Amino acid sequence: MDFNQAPPELGNQYDDDALLQEYLERNLGPELLKNQEEQYRHLGDLGGRSLYRAQLEDRLNEPTLNNWDAWGNRIDQITLTPLWQRAKQLTAEHGLIAAAYEQEHGPQSRIHQFAANYLIQASLDVWSCPLAMTDGAARTLLSSGNTDLIERAVGHLTSRNPETAWTSGQWMTEKTGGSDVGICLSRATETNGQWRLHGTKWFTSATTSEMALTLARPENNPEGGRGLALFYVETRDEAGALNGITIHRLKDKLGTRKVPTAELRLDGTLATPVCGLKDGTRNIAPMLNITRTWNAMAAVWGMRRGVALARDFAGKRRAFGALLSEKPLHQDTLAGMQAQFEAAFHLAWRCVSLAGRLETGEADETEEILSRILTPIAKLTTARQAVALASETLECFGGAGYIEDTGLPRLLADAQVLSIWEGTTNVLSLDVLRALAGESHLAILTHEIHASCEKVSHPDLIECADIAMAASSWATEWLRENQANPVSLESGARRFALTLGHAIELSHLASHAQWSLDNDKGPRAGAAARRFAQEMAGAVGGTSAEDTLILATG
Repeated sequence: MDFNQAPPELGNQYDDDALLQEYLERNLGPELLKNQEEQYRHLGDLGGRSLYRAQLEDRLNEPTLNNWDAWGNRIDQITLTPLWQRAKQLTAEHGLIAAAYEQEHGPQSRIHQFAANYLIQASLDVWSCPLAMTDGAARTLLSSGNTDLIERAVGHLTSRNPETAWTSGQWMTEKTGGSDVGICLSRATETNGQWRLHGTKWFTSATTSEMALTLARPENNPEGGRGLALFYVETRDEAGALNGITIHRLKDKLGTRKVPTAELRLDGTLATPVCGLKDGTRNIAPMLNITRTWNAMAAVWGMRRGVALARDFAGKRRAFGALLSEKPLHQDTLAGMQAQFEAAFHLAWRCVSLAGRLETGEADETEEILSRILTPIAKLTTARQAVALASETLECFGGAGYIEDTGLPRLLADAQVLSIWEGTTNVLSLDVLRALAGESHLAILTHEIHASCEKVSHPDLIECADIAMAASSWATEWLRENQANPVSLESGARRFALTLGHAIELSHLASHAQWSLDNDKGPRAGAAARRFAQEMAGAVGGTSAEDTLILATG
């Protein structure tokens, strides 16, 4: 008998996502949501249909590097995949960067921007990579106060015109590695008032961008991060020739293979200091805050894609005399995936909301501190959840999940980079400790958890709030006991940060579940909160059959 299986299909990614609709109604308000819903539905249709089909058809295409032309001239020309070429136009047309900077919707502008991206990025082959760096570069330049560079570049970075829109790179990783930026070897020299860069950038993503922000050490500057300066580079001159840049090769990576990641040599690259000639690592911090938020959101829309595909396939695949969607054990698997996705969703979107308030001057000092703490927590927590859920997604398809032709292995390969980009789990765990070093900073974070839990009143949700607050209390006590012991503090930093991340997720799950009940949105959010709480508490088989079915079917 022939072995044939029906492939998974996607519908409109807005209409099919009840959680997104609830979140937008709750945080944009009914009137603003109504005004934007036509665009969301259009993007949802693109993301679930034509772009998804184009992604599958584009599966074997990868960027290519041509170092030489037919006549022996060095050109170092990278050709992008067809889908990436289309993605750049979509970015401008739909304001996937612009919406955050036009601020038409005030502090909700970031929410609107990421809603648009959330609906289509899972079908754009990690096009979110250059967009994250473009967004981060625009924010960094604006924060720098360098009026010349702001006038030169920000309009391009935030343009809605495909003909004038730019993307930006972020060149920090060298042969010495990426995490310890302070040991950067690239040098900056000044001659006749012009700065030129010399060195090797070992891992540069989205190398086809029109500009980049990078670090280099001006001559005679001290070692370490304070001796580095942040530089602005345009990759090509007015004639289209590379700006003192040689592209050695494209990297052969596990995933994100559509992203043109290259190894570069800078040999007299013309550059402009962004804000002085020192403290480069501090001056690039605005970029990292944005790119880490994009990383968390990429984890969430990747998780959403995995759940959607697995759920659709479960309604088609028959095994052992029944559909997978009818098998209690498979229902339980899908329920756990949905709960993890919803937890990550709330944490990532909380960072987005704070970013919007900060950029419009609505946030107070407490929210500014909270954003500084939550951003690395959200990035590290959601990244690890995304990798685990992608692995679970492949398993839901059995052997088909391991076959490249299906496009499914890409989900796991692409997810794996999320725990590496913008700082590994360990690096960010230590960053969380630094962010909590202020006298009142842990209290601000625990207040975030308790404030969400205090909104919970339904008897079926009280235990969820209790578990979140218990985890918060454990973290507070652990930090107090280990603060004076550097070895214990560092060795436990990952467990500490992940515990806080899960506690924040659960507190927001429970709060949203209460809102859902109060606004007649159904029982799904409550089921997600209870399932996630049980997993946090280590309960085995504690999810009710009713909750499992609700989550398994969405």
